[in-house]
Amino acid sequence: MSQEVENIQPSYPLFRNDEYKESLANKREAYEERHPQEKIDEVFQWTTTKEYQEVNFNREALTVNPAKACQPLGAVLCALGFEKTMPYVHGSQGCVAYFRTYFNRHFKEPVACVSDSMTEDAAVFGGQKNMMAGLENAKALYKPDIIAVSTTCMAEVIGDDLNAFINNAKKAGHVEQDFPTPYAHTPSFVGSHTTGWDNMFEGMLRYFTLNHMDDKKVGSNGKINLVPGFETYLGNFRVMHRMMKEMGVDYTLMSDPSEVLDTPADGTFRMYAGGTTQAEVKDSPNAIDTLLLQPWQLEKTKKFVQNIWHQPATAINIPMGLEWTDEFLMKISELTGKPIPASLELERGRLVDMMTDSHTWMHGKKFSLYGDADFVMGMTKFLLEMGAEPTDVLCNHANKRWAKAMDKMLKDSPYGQKTVVHVGKDLWHFRSLVFTNKPDFMIGNSYGKFIQRDTFYKGEEFEVPLIRIGFPIFDRHHLHRMTTLGYEGAIYMLTTLVNAVLEQLDKETKGMGTTDYNYDLIR
Repeated sequence: MSQEVENIQPSYPLFRNDEYKESLANKREAYEERHPQEKIDEVFQWTTTKEYQEVNFNREALTVNPAKACQPLGAVLCALGFEKTMPYVHGSQGCVAYFRTYFNRHFKEPVACVSDSMTEDAAVFGGQKNMMAGLENAKALYKPDIIAVSTTCMAEVIGDDLNAFINNAKKAGHVEQDFPTPYAHTPSFVGSHTTGWDNMFEGMLRYFTLNHMDDKKVGSNGKINLVPGFETYLGNFRVMHRMMKEMGVDYTLMSDPSEVLDTPADGTFRMYAGGTTQAEVKDSPNAIDTLLLQPWQLEKTKKFVQNIWHQPATAINIPMGLEWTDEFLMKISELTGKPIPASLELERGRLVDMMTDSHTWMHGKKFSLYGDADFVMGMTKFLLEMGAEPTDVLCNHANKRWAKAMDKMLKDSPYGQKTVVHVGKDLWHFRSLVFTNKPDFMIGNSYGKFIQRDTFYKGEEFEVPLIRIGFPIFDRHHLHRMTTLGYEGAIYMLTTLVNAVLEQLDKETKGMGTTDYNYDLIR
């Protein structure tokens, strides 16, 4: 059963060889207390019924695949967006290994992040010693300009005080008194990755601006601040840079990890690359306004901008699709006095042309989708613009105000009248919905592939294909470089969606002499 150097095979098709199939069958027979296949199939079929869905939706004490990650993950991504910043997690080493691995698998890039490796003794006596040694070692080894500290469950359960620990480490000389160490408490057992991003970003603003507001004046630098929130499509950072430059707008994109998460393979390792500078953060209270590109996940940031910086944080929707991109650019134009250039008008026209070309294939198609609050809202809006019909829309960590806003948006469209919004539900709930209210497609991250496989197991006619848009995307390559914001993002999303529809149509009409009708060379 050993591999041969001349013919190294991956697990598939290796495990399909007879010797491996025999070995796995023997293991199952000898060591697994497995129910008969007939019973497994009986239970499986029951879990696809309306009766089971009612039982499933009544559970309270269990979450099955919540369609979210924990707070420190978001804090790490936020910190990576600032120039020469080392994310530092006060907690166990295993937690940080998880965060790094999660991002490694999505971005296909090395991700810098350190831990002070709390173990059992720190859980009993507190982690101050770990903090002192960790800050000193991180600064000496990796030479960052900023160390951004967040926490995990262990540190939060025992009540470690980051402010006290960091100040004590500085007083003891482990790092200089003026060395930048912004921090945020990010307990993993509440909130989500978007909450953690918001907390860490507010911690950055607090550290660099809270006690330095005396000489600040709103509008004095003539800039617009753009806050992306938890954003994992690197093209979205780049499209914001491009649109602002084409408009001639002076701006600051606050937390931009697009360079450090997309470094070239040219023989040089870059632990730090790009990012928002300290000078830009310190100057940000002088901006005309701060626009939150994902407002439903940036509540803490919004309050800080309004209460401390005294900027309006003008309300906008995530700039996805046609109408909300229009609104975003018109708001930028209104705030800055800069006209929308002909180049962006041409880009908008191309999008409208594409929507016209493709609407006949998208019209009436049914989609179920899940993900983060702003992304799901923006995607739903775009589907409605195309005449598609969302069936079930799920966001685990959204709130009732978001659900109310979603319901209003859906009721305002003829294509959203039958859509049901689900808050606080997980992917096992979503699986039930896909079976009992079968859509044509699902939209979501890589975890949806297991739901697709379950639908296929019931029978090919029940299969619901997954369109991978969201985070994380582990099982496809390079989608994280794509764009979902602006006209460019709408063009990418439309291309992805309509070609998924056409791919499925080809799958359903490939039978020679049986289903290959309707002049299907041309769509």
